[in-house]
Amino acid sequence: MGRIYNFSAGPAVLPEEVLKEAAEEMLDYKGTGMSVMEMSHRSKAFEEIIQEAEKDLRELMNIPDNYKVLFVQGGASQQFAAVPMNLMKNKVADYIVTGQWAKKAYLEACLYGKANIIASSADKTFSYIPDCSDLPVSEDADYVYICENNTIYGTKFKTLPNTKGKPLVADVSSCILSEPVDVTKYGVMFAGAQKNIGPAGVVIVIIREDLITEDTLPGTPTMLKYKIHADNNSLYNTPPAYGIYICGKVFKWVKKMGGLEVMKKRNEEKAKILYDFLDESKLFKGTVAKEDRSLMNVPFITGSDELDAKFIKEAKAAGFENLKGHRTVGGMRASIYNAMPIDGVKALVEFMKKFEDENLSRL
Repeated sequence: MGRIYNFSAGPAVLPEEVLKEAAEEMLDYKGTGMSVMEMSHRSKAFEEIIQEAEKDLRELMNIPDNYKVLFVQGGASQQFAAVPMNLMKNKVADYIVTGQWAKKAYLEACLYGKANIIASSADKTFSYIPDCSDLPVSEDADYVYICENNTIYGTKFKTLPNTKGKPLVADVSSCILSEPVDVTKYGVMFAGAQKNIGPAGVVIVIIREDLITEDTLPGTPTMLKYKIHADNNSLYNTPPAYGIYICGKVFKWVKKMGGLEVMKKRNEEKAKILYDFLDESKLFKGTVAKEDRSLMNVPFITGSDELDAKFIKEAKAAGFENLKGHRTVGGMRASIYNAMPIDGVKALVEFMKKFEDENLSRL
């Protein structure tokens, strides 16, 4: 069977070039006679892999020297606990809840201190981003938290919230490397790799050095202390070595493609093709406020559960995988991360047009 178009929200499509390179090196990485999967994380070969991966990521994102880059495990969801455990000095934090993942992060923070919801879009099923220009930020808040791109609902912060001087903590799992960002506007950024960077199992934490201290909440596990990982260059324990190796290859691929400015242009072009069709379609419609649409995750519906199911089934048979929406919302969702080729989006739209022609009368 040939390659299909994989629209999964994560684990997601990876660049074919990266997969082919990894396949070629599977049995013998650069003359070591072994796979990176078999390699000691203390070896010189792996030390070069992780150091080069960090170097390339710093160059891509223009990460300042006063920020640490950490490669950790546990999934982005583990950061829901690590953030308050490391940063909640006053045991107060403010959360902007724009989807399921921000809500889960908020509920986790409630276990460790007073977490306040200072803005939310729950009133309209998380279909928009609330105005965050003048928020009731708590005077004693240790940070303000957002999920910047909402994978399930397909919304994206186009303007970062006014945190009134408090550190901004952002889950950027589904938008990292999709466009240029000003890292200095964040106190902490973290991302699960499995959407836009690499395989599941790696989490990247980018954290300003002044936020890394010994002063964590009592009972914080050693493995959740940012200082432990920072002091040991992400090698305190055995890291997700093979995942980091693939991430490093993806960083090089992004650089080869032209960097984040080029990625943004490509992603805007892909998203426009799909959104333009949805705006004109008589059968399909998007579910997100136009001004808050994500470039990465595009949810849509027909208005009929029966037709939605029929579309997903026929799309799969035609080679378009993982278009079923998240189990909590239903409908459909096309995730069009960096590695999704523009031809994949064009082919999807052509299939949607055909499906519309054949099924509009059933609505």
